[in-house]
Amino acid sequence: MAQGNELGEFLKSRRARLQPDEVGLRSYGGRRRVPGLRREELAQLAGVSVAYYVRLEQGNADNVSTEILDAISRALRLNGDEHAHLHRLAHPPRTGHREDPPRLRAPLQHLLDSITHAPAYVVGHYTNVVAWNRLTAEIFVDLAEVPPDERTWTHQIHLNGDYRSRLGDNWLPVACRNVAHLRLRAGQHPDDARLRTLIDDLLASGDDFRRLWEEHRVIELTHGEARIVHPEVGLLVLPFETLHLPGDPDLSRLMMYAAEPGSEYVDKLNRLAKTSTRRSSSDLARSA
Repeated sequence: MAQGNELGEFLKSRRARLQPDEVGLRSYGGRRRVPGLRREELAQLAGVSVAYYVRLEQGNADNVSTEILDAISRALRLNGDEHAHLHRLAHPPRTGHREDPPRLRAPLQHLLDSITHAPAYVVGHYTNVVAWNRLTAEIFVDLAEVPPDERTWTHQIHLNGDYRSRLGDNWLPVACRNVAHLRLRAGQHPDDARLRTLIDDLLASGDDFRRLWEEHRVIELTHGEARIVHPEVGLLVLPFETLHLPGDPDLSRLMMYAAEPGSEYVDKLNRLAKTSTRRSSSDLARSA
């Protein structure tokens, strides 16, 4: 992961999105050399000296207090995810060095296998898919056909043309959400080598990911909606919820999708569930 000055770049990106009149400051007109607030204006709003704030933007957060970070957060009008991200950048957590692939407890796999009429999967800390059920493969991507080191949603969203076509017009919102979540994870797990490698690889892969990464958005993925154009049944709209796995430190969450009751998507899911069951039975018969 391009380390650089993550704290400074984040502060500058959040400062650039605010205008003086939005925060009650008088704008004296004329051409401003920087987008958004000047450093002096932000320091004034936060109640800190300009020199102190400049040191923070230079990445010098030694001994910065929680109170000062809170004041800067209020001045920048950060949301909850951004506020937590600012604190993590100033005081990086120690999360331990991970080398081995995460292990899945057998009951979790049994739970996934029991969910037959909706996609569900378990992901790790860098969007890596650790385990999945049949409908995940049927609706999104057949991850069994993907090399193990590319079994991340980041790879699939940004580098898999077939999956991008399934996302259709919804690709950009999904890509933005993915990159924002990945940046949040980078703040939570700054010493995760696999996470750093993933980000570096994607930064080198093309302009789309790099442009979104440089926006410094952060978001915790808790719930949302998937919109997929499936080649067999057409549009699927599936709300999803995330269930965190606090008892499994190497795993992040269980993702579960379901169609809205009474919607046309229920019937479509049922059709795909039958299709995936038939294909699975055929595969078993051929391997017998």
